[in-house]
Amino acid sequence: MKAKQTVHVVSHTHWDREWYMPYEAHHVRLIETMNSLLDTFERDPEFRSFYLDGQTIVFEDYLQVHPEKKELLQRLSREGKLAAGPWYVLQDEFLTSSEANVRNLQIGLRDAREIGTVSRLGYFPDSFGNMGQAAQILRQAGIGTAVFGRGVKATGFNNQTLDSGHLESPFSELIWESPDGSEVLGILFANWYNNGMEIPVDPAEARVYWDQRLEQASRYASTPHLLLLNGCDHQPVQQNLSAALRTARELYPETEFLHSDYDSYIRSLRAELPEELTRIRGELRGQRTDGWYSLVNTASARVWIKQRNQQAQTLLEKTAEPLAALAHTLGSPYPHALFRYAWKTLMQNHPHDSICGCSVDEVYREMDIRFAKSTEVGRNLARASADYISSRIDTSGFSAYGADAVPFTVYNTSGYGESRVVTLELEWSRRYFSQSENPVEIAGEVERRSHAAGILVDSHGRQLAAEITDLGVRFGYDLPDDRFRQPYMARALRITFEADDLPGMGYRSFAWIPVTGEVSSEAHKAAAADEGNSVSLAVSANTLENPLLRVSVEPDGSLTLLDKKTGVTYAGLGVYEDAGDIGNEYIFYQPPGEAPITTAGLKAEITLVEDMPWRATIEIMHQLEIPAAADERLAEEIRTMVLFNERLSGRSASTVPLRIVTRVSLERSGAGVKVSASFDNQACDHRLRALFPAGIDAAVHYADSVFEVAERQTVPAPEWKNPSYCHHMQTFVDVHGPDRGLVIAGKGLNEYEVLQDGKGTIAVTLLRAVGELGDWGVFPTPEAQCLGPCEAEWMIIPHGGAADRYAAYREAYAFPVPAFTADTRLHGGELPPDAGWLHWSGERLAFSSLKIAEDSGDAIARWYNLSGEDTGLKLETEAAAYETTILEEAAGAPVGAVLAVQGFKIVTVGIPGTLRQKGR
Repeated sequence: MKAKQTVHVVSHTHWDREWYMPYEAHHVRLIETMNSLLDTFERDPEFRSFYLDGQTIVFEDYLQVHPEKKELLQRLSREGKLAAGPWYVLQDEFLTSSEANVRNLQIGLRDAREIGTVSRLGYFPDSFGNMGQAAQILRQAGIGTAVFGRGVKATGFNNQTLDSGHLESPFSELIWESPDGSEVLGILFANWYNNGMEIPVDPAEARVYWDQRLEQASRYASTPHLLLLNGCDHQPVQQNLSAALRTARELYPETEFLHSDYDSYIRSLRAELPEELTRIRGELRGQRTDGWYSLVNTASARVWIKQRNQQAQTLLEKTAEPLAALAHTLGSPYPHALFRYAWKTLMQNHPHDSICGCSVDEVYREMDIRFAKSTEVGRNLARASADYISSRIDTSGFSAYGADAVPFTVYNTSGYGESRVVTLELEWSRRYFSQSENPVEIAGEVERRSHAAGILVDSHGRQLAAEITDLGVRFGYDLPDDRFRQPYMARALRITFEADDLPGMGYRSFAWIPVTGEVSSEAHKAAAADEGNSVSLAVSANTLENPLLRVSVEPDGSLTLLDKKTGVTYAGLGVYEDAGDIGNEYIFYQPPGEAPITTAGLKAEITLVEDMPWRATIEIMHQLEIPAAADERLAEEIRTMVLFNERLSGRSASTVPLRIVTRVSLERSGAGVKVSASFDNQACDHRLRALFPAGIDAAVHYADSVFEVAERQTVPAPEWKNPSYCHHMQTFVDVHGPDRGLVIAGKGLNEYEVLQDGKGTIAVTLLRAVGELGDWGVFPTPEAQCLGPCEAEWMIIPHGGAADRYAAYREAYAFPVPAFTADTRLHGGELPPDAGWLHWSGERLAFSSLKIAEDSGDAIARWYNLSGEDTGLKLETEAAAYETTILEEAAGAPVGAVLAVQGFKIVTVGIPGTLRQKGR
């Protein structure tokens, strides 16, 4: 006998904060929707609940206009009619960093607790693919169920119900595992999250409606409990829902219709789940489909916002938070509220329709401001923390060089010990002045008594090779804590040098010494010349070499790289490829039959532009002529909504110049080659990529993702029809074999493709220029053509293959994290001139973050195991460290000398008291 079906109708609205309209236009509609919802609750006692899209920012945006409604929302939440969280925003998981995903959950749950009832549901309704470590993150947060709309071909894809082709799961319900083995119950929105929207009240209409919806929902349900979602994007509240459900009950007396909620539905579902469900492991990215709607090309729409996001994320999680944590161990209050504000401001740019670049142009003008706001807060927090630490460092040793010595500190907060080339600006010969004094005269006074002649020394008295540029006399000011602002004039210098042996979480002290008679002869002797000062890294005008690498620039501007450790040579690196793109912000589509334009064989201008002992740089200039845009047919195809992959447009006959200036740098201690490119884009409807043949025909490759380096297939599944097979990456992609490999790391370059050319060629997208949003309407986006100056940075890191790759990954992780510098003065202090905190070691572990927990006040550090093999984390600490969850809640006994870390595990450690500091 067939079990009686229960239909769980869950009312909701999927609230894209900004998308096909600017934020404030959506904001106005949110206010109207929320007011309608509150009115419905008041007048209809049968209207049980409403799901506010799993993101607390919906409440925040509403209360911004109606702060007087906060207590009402809290009451409704306590009554179970509204649930808040678990996220702050519905982010794109692949375009936001690992730590940004965690902060999103941490802040969302904290805000949800203030509102009332917390939603413990892993809610991913419209993410453009789902991260492989989601189950582990959710489990550590006490969440056992996830719902999602994309990524698995079970009952459908791209909002459709499909029967044909390979099904990854026969049911909407499945077990979703992370690589470490953590698992949650996964529920796919098989017929999208609108499969129960706009339910008719009229019996005749309702009969047609329910016959179709019940058949679709039950076809792939593993239990008699069917989920019908009453809502869609920006969907107004169905105020007559209670009447519509009464009609349904009359028409189908054998079926139970409930105005339900997710918690009730999941409890009922779990009680009747079959013993065996399909297990899906890792990432959900829609790879068993025709490939047109994986939406991966949002990773290259408006590349500039990805670059701004990478800079802002890195500043907060890899610079400002660690510096504030170190300052806190010395007694400085940790600025939790300001960090929360900075993260919230940044995360307002993280929703999938925002950071993905698939909204109207007005959205990105506002996002630009949010990036600037978050970055400014982050810089000020980092500056304050670094200044506090520097004020505690004993710099009195530099007094031997005279009273005019200018000490400064270089901080490394990447988590990995390294040497790096540092550029900073410092000031000396400051002359403060009052309002009664003439600034012009003060500037002249400083000009006469100061100069730019001097030497650079470290705390051990070694003189270091440095490039010193005189920036002249300039205005500055101090903002003391205890008195009015203090303006001054000072001589400014720009100094570039190599700071070697920087601790992974610490600093080294240096000083610029003016060349004057005040420096004693003993001090001059101590400032002995750096042994490497006279060694050039430029073998010739087109070849650079250090102890690890040799890189040559060929006549066409491509690079030939010798890994001296393995003896392997990589040729043809860095060729540029330009192709037409007649798709949209979501999807790249190359005009059929078009051949890309490349720089292969095109003579380039090659110039050695920097030859210093610590770094040498070759500049390469390519001059291309590329089509100015698509041909005239594209505008008509867009206007009439011709499906992107049915378009027949080509590229125009008229051309514009594309001048690419590439700078290839090799540092004295560098394990990779650093490259930057700048160009002025004057063409529309095209994509620019850089190509890197690895010389390996590998079936799989590896990409940095959220708390993992994900293994991915190089050749797509048989169902895949899209000629393009692009993927997301966070920082790097790796193609390797048993004894050789090539890593390409980027700064805010999130799209790559490993070409199926037998060479393992990695293609990294630098620019994608398109003119329409796409999706359900006609929304021109001329600013998505990204006309004007563009820049990109990447690093080429060879390695010795499968067993040797983790060292290359550490280089890649450290690459985007800049050193932070702070001027200080001659003074005593309890800290040595060079020191580090958080001394750790562990094979195949990646460092993620260091911060202070808001509830416990303990230092919180996080790592993750890059491999499937168990390893150990050795942490040097005098305090009784303990393991915590991703939410920073204690989750185990105190950590011993070595903490066992199972394969692919994310491990977070709490450290009470002060971090152990160790000088050199």
